[in-house]
Amino acid sequence: MTIAAPSDNRRDPRGLRPLPRLIFASRWLQLPLYLGLIVAQGVYVFLFLKELLHLVLTSGSVTEQGAMLIVLGLIDVVMISNLLIMVIVGGYETFVSRMELNRHPDQPEWLSHVNASVLKIKLAMAIIGISSIHLLRTFIEAGALGSDRSTYTEAGIMWQVIIHALFILSAMGVAFVDWISQQTGAVPKGGHH
Repeated sequence: MTIAAPSDNRRDPRGLRPLPRLIFASRWLQLPLYLGLIVAQGVYVFLFLKELLHLVLTSGSVTEQGAMLIVLGLIDVVMISNLLIMVIVGGYETFVSRMELNRHPDQPEWLSHVNASVLKIKLAMAIIGISSIHLLRTFIEAGALGSDRSTYTEAGIMWQVIIHALFILSAMGVAFVDWISQQTGAVPKGGHH
């Protein structure tokens, strides 16, 4: 009499039928997209270093407002770079394959609990931060140039404010939908609140 080994609920992906195997393997088509974003990250590093060198070389002749605008540009590049890292690392981990970074000392804290929902909220918050920097730069540039020489019209600034507000409302909507889904997912099957 032989005793059957306990069954493991996880199936071997190689045991999938051909069509599900092909569909599951198609996630690797995203790899060139993430590699392209890594190239874009390199471009942002170049732009950051170029702006930083410009700030250092013109530090004696630049006004305080000019320096502030350059620094805001540097912060903008860093925030966009952070957004790229979240998309590259979080997207790869969520949609393509596990990176197995559990024991790596440099594993980002947020990566241990990343999923599509967390990634959406983090991306929304990053976009709001980037939009805030752009809006602040617009206000400073418009104020520094004066109303007669400004390249910004009142309507242009108003639209930037409206778009920024829409980003905030969108992020709140994403967070609210996520909260609702967590609340409905917390109710036991067949149970009532």
